Amino acid sequence: MKLKGMQSQNAQILQWLRDGKPITPLLALELFGCFRLAARIQELQAAGHHIDSKLITVTTRNGALARVSEYRLGKVA
Repeated sequence: MKLKGMQSQNAQILQWLRDGKPITPLLALELFGCFRLAARIQELQAAGHHIDSKLITVTTRNGALARVSEYRLGKVA
């Protein structure tokens, strides 16, 4: 249920990307309560937004290395 005046996760993520900031799954969870960032990105792409992704390496809380997707708003050619 979306509360009156609350933006959807897609709108929040899109605004974040429009502000020139990259987003990762953990950041999306922390900022927007989004457990399925890849699904939200796919929906935004289907709506016509050009979003680029690349794999980055991060350190987990137990010190291991993990690869995650980082998304940025792409430039339209």
